[in-house]
Formats: sequence, C-alpha cells, structure tokens
Amino acid sequence: MKESTTPEAENSNNIVLFPKTLDYYQIQLTVMLENERYGEAIALLRFLLQCQGQEERHYDEWRALLEWLQAAFPHYGEESPVIREVREEEEISEEDMARHHAKSKLEQDDGYADKLLRTVMEEPLSEQTMLALEQLAYLDLPEIDDALTSWLQDKPLHPLLQFRVLQTLRRRGAHGEVIFSRNEEQVEVEIDTVPLRPEEFPLQIIRILERVADQTEVHEPTLFYFAQELWIQFVMAVYGTRDYASMLEENDSMTDIWAAALHMTVADSLSGTHNEEDTRSMYAVTGSMRFRLEQAYRSMKQFVSAGLDG
Repeated sequence: MKESTTPEAENSNNIVLFPKTLDYYQIQLTVMLENERYGEAIALLRFLLQCQGQEERHYDEWRALLEWLQAAFPHYGEESPVIREVREEEEISEEDMARHHAKSKLEQDDGYADKLLRTVMEEPLSEQTMLALEQLAYLDLPEIDDALTSWLQDKPLHPLLQFRVLQTLRRRGAHGEVIFSRNEEQVEVEIDTVPLRPEEFPLQIIRILERVADQTEVHEPTLFYFAQELWIQFVMAVYGTRDYASMLEENDSMTDIWAAALHMTVADSLSGTHNEEDTRSMYAVTGSMRFRLEQAYRSMKQFVSAGLDG
C-alpha cells in the first residue's frame, strides 16, 4: 500500500504524490514536529520538495518550514565535523545541543528572546509558532516566564497553543499553578504536572485509545490510525477542563464512553457518517450512559470543526 512506503525507499524525483499519500506525509510531518523529531522532519521536507505534481502553495509552505527548521536547529541537518566529533566523544544529548544553540543565538543577538516572543505572540499560529516556543524553553531569562504566563492568562488562545505554552513553561522549570480561560471555562493547571510526551498522560487516557484499538486495529486499521492522531490532539486541547477530568474517572463506563465518542468522530471524518447504535453496542454503552456519550461526542466534534482557528 502506498501509504506504508517510506521516503527513503523511493526515488523522489519520479514520485507524484496522490491525495491520500500526501495526506499521510502531512500527518507524519505534524507528528514529527510535535515529538521534536526535527531531523526526521527536515529529511521528509527535502523529500517532499523533490516530488512532482503538487500545488505550488504546498512547495512554498514546505520550503518556508524547511528554511525555518534549518535556521533554528542547524544541528539537526547536515552536521559539521566538529559536532559529529562531539557527538561521538561525549554523546551529547539533543536537548543539550538545542540549549547550546539557543544560548549561542542569544549571545550573538541581545534581542533574540524578544524576536521569539513576537513570533509566538504576534504572528499567525503555525509550525513556526511551535518552533519558537521550543527555542524559548532553552533561554535562561526569567522574564520569559512572566511574558508567557501573562499572555496565556490575558489572551483568548487556541487550546492547542495554550497547551504548548504550558509545556514550554514546564520545560523552563517554572512551578506553581496557572489559571486561565478556555472556551469560557476557567482552568487551573499545576505546571509541574503538564505532560511533555504522549506517554506521560495518565493511564486512563491511554486506556481509552487502547479500547478503540481493541475494536478497530485489525478490521479497521485506517480508523485506528486516525484515531491515534485525533486523540492526542484532543486530549491536549482539553487538558485541565471538565472533559479532561471526566476521562480520569476511575470507572470503565467513562472509558467506554470516550472510546465510543472517538470512534464515532473519526468515522464521521473518514466516511461522513457513523452508526451510533452499532458503536454503542461495540463499546457496551448502555441507555443510561447515552447522555454522557452525546456530550463527549459533541465536544470532540466541536474541536474537529474549530480546526486551528478555534
């Protein structure tokens, strides 16, 4: 199947990407950026730029992102002999290298932190926003904590951007509670507990996705693939809210309800519809649980509909 082919295995000069293949690579690129796999993202962007037959806007977006990545994280691209030697002799970590790079940029430009903050706070939400937040995590300037916290509390930000700001504050070593609004709901979050990676979310969150895997992994692998992508995005978007608290309830009913809601939402995205009765039966959602299912499903649909403009 075309989607399972890796870029490295193809002769990119002769490749014309079909819509589903392009969608697959776009999703892979998003996942790489979210998980800070910048070296892999650079390699994938180079591959995509060599492919034929795409709209010019795609090439413009890929070039802009590649240039940003190469400028922001030069150590993820072609490594100099010096960096290679440091890697081999000292086994320096990627985080240490990123921290060293950020410190070096700040030494060269006193206004570097302000430039990053302007990228985050004033420019349209994009991959560059997330990359600027990543770099801010490595700058040892206390005023950055205050700037990010005030921005989070004072501005109506997209929920995913709010979560990224929380992650940046935790990476910076900030402590304590931060209170802000999300879709007219007041949210209170302890910075120390903000997950930095998907596997750091509570076990209840992971079990919901496992429940969907049990029902779809073999017979509907496409649905499960997209369920994984949507779930982590949604969980980050509702982190700290009443919806998130309901996922953490210690009972199997809530696991079944959220798993069924996730299944229905992805089915809608793939085929335009879902069979609620079959899905409720599949996840053992009884009549008494139907109202909670409708609430969970509505929350997920609102998130999907909002996109990055929500």
